[in-house]
Amino acid sequence: MRSTSVPLSAAFMDGVTSQGHNVIDAGLGSTDLLYFASGWLGLPGAVFTASHNPAQYNGIKLCQAGAKPVGQDTGLRDIRRMLDQGIPPHTGAPGSASAQDLLSEYTAYLRSKVDLSGIRRLRVAVDAGNGMAGHMVPAVLGHAAGAQTLPLDIVPMYFELDGSFPNHEANPSTRATWWTSRRRSAKWARTSGWRSTATRTAASWSTRTATRYPPSAIVALIATRELAKHPGSAVVYNVITSQAVPEIITENGGIPVRCRVGTRS
Repeated sequence: MRSTSVPLSAAFMDGVTSQGHNVIDAGLGSTDLLYFASGWLGLPGAVFTASHNPAQYNGIKLCQAGAKPVGQDTGLRDIRRMLDQGIPPHTGAPGSASAQDLLSEYTAYLRSKVDLSGIRRLRVAVDAGNGMAGHMVPAVLGHAAGAQTLPLDIVPMYFELDGSFPNHEANPSTRATWWTSRRRSAKWARTSGWRSTATRTAASWSTRTATRYPPSAIVALIATRELAKHPGSAVVYNVITSQAVPEIITENGGIPVRCRVGTRS
C-alpha cells in the first residue's frame, strides 16, 4: 500500500521471471500473509514493506520455502556477492507470473486457531493507520461469507489505504500515535492500533482511564492462557521484552525461547 511498492514489486517479478523462474503475485497483504503463503505453497517469498518507517522508505523482506528466514548466514551474503559480482544472464526460456488470492485461505487458517466459545461480545475500535490492517482486518475479523461469526463489533479508524500516512505515523508504539487513536475512540471500550504492515499492535483495555498496557504484560497474559491449554509448550519472546516474561512462562510450566526482534533468524 506504499506508493513505491507496486513498481518495486513489478521490477522484482521481472527480474525473477527473467532468470527462468515462475512467480505468484499474491497482491496486497501483511507480512504474516507472506509467511503463511510460503508455508502453504512451499515456496520462497518476498514482501515489499518498510514496516513502521516513514512513507518515503521501502524495502524487501525475504524468506525461504516454508517461511524459513533469510539472514546474513542464510542468503543475504550470497545476494550481496551476486550484486557485487554480477549475475550471469539466463539463456533459457523466461518464467511467467500469475496472480493468486491467498487471503481467504489465510483467514480460514487464522480463525481455525482461535477458540471463540464462551467469549462475550466486545466493541473494538481498530486504528489501521491507513496501513495494511485496513485491508486485513475486515477479512480476518469481519463477517466473511461462510466464516464463523466473531463476537466483535468493529469500529474502523483510518482504514483507507494511503502510503503517505496522512493521519499519523505508521508506528502504534509512539505516544503521538496512541493519543491520536484514543481521541478518536474515547467512547469505545477497547482500542487497538496497528503498524503499516499489520504486524505490530498496541492495545488499550479501557479508554475511559487511558490505560495503555505494555507489550510485555500482553505477552505474559497470552502465554499464561495458552500454557494452561498446552502445558509444557515453548513460548517465543524477543530480546526487548521484560525479564518478567520468561519468568512467568517458566512459572507456568512453559519453555521460554528468546529470539531477535523482527524476522526470525
